Amino acid sequence: MYQALYRKWRPRSFDDVISQPHITTALRNQIREEKTAHAYLFTGSRGTGKTTCARILAKTVNCEHRTPEGNPCLECDICREAERGALSDIVEIDAASNNSVEDIRDLREGTVYLPERCRYKVYIIDEVHMLSPSAWGALLKVMEEPPAYVKFILATTEMHKVPATILSRCQRFAFHRIRLEDIAARLRYIAEKEQIPLAPGADLQIARCADGGMRDAISLLDQCAAVSEGAITPEAVAEAAGVSGRAPLFRILEDVLQNRLGDALKEV
Repeated sequence: MYQALYRKWRPRSFDDVISQPHITTALRNQIREEKTAHAYLFTGSRGTGKTTCARILAKTVNCEHRTPEGNPCLECDICREAERGALSDIVEIDAASNNSVEDIRDLREGTVYLPERCRYKVYIIDEVHMLSPSAWGALLKVMEEPPAYVKFILATTEMHKVPATILSRCQRFAFHRIRLEDIAARLRYIAEKEQIPLAPGADLQIARCADGGMRDAISLLDQCAAVSEGAITPEAVAEAAGVSGRAPLFRILEDVLQNRLGDALKEV
């Protein structure tokens, strides 16, 4: 069964995460020194690695044979089951659809029980800003003094909607938009592995359209590969993304420089 490229090439360890060294270095150091916090808040725009890093962190703190650098081994049963989403001690909650106080109460009741197989029971709450006011109150109650075997990783694109009482109990990490050059380099690597021909400039064109989001860039590469009969060209990327490309802009600028204002307006 075909798997979307953004899922197939999701980073599996901190070494695979690009353009966020300030975060991956800090998390690896905490893991290596056994000084991980009980609650984290990952913020940033979409596609910058928040949920990915949350999964890697949850996997690594429970890994049976993690590396000296603070990465998961990716070989033990814990790592393999975590990557399949089959590990009951790592619980992912989508707050966009599970945002009621009853949902958080169920979470709080689950923290009473010890982990079944792992060292820690980790709760990853994605889009946490979608929680209702009463749900925030219930979450605060368990985050104030959680059991030693429980960790929370909250992820959001809208940090200003997170109550100050929650913020004060989390270690905050801000994910930056991914650099254009890093996105292009990753796209070239994936295209080479997947045997997808890329014409010169197509990688940068995809990176520009992605606006700093790696997931959007890989999804656009996947889309272009499906519709292009030969090599993916910058023009094919512009057509697939529904953008005008750069040629019209150059023509408008040339018309303005030559004082052909009527032509420039027609181009607009």
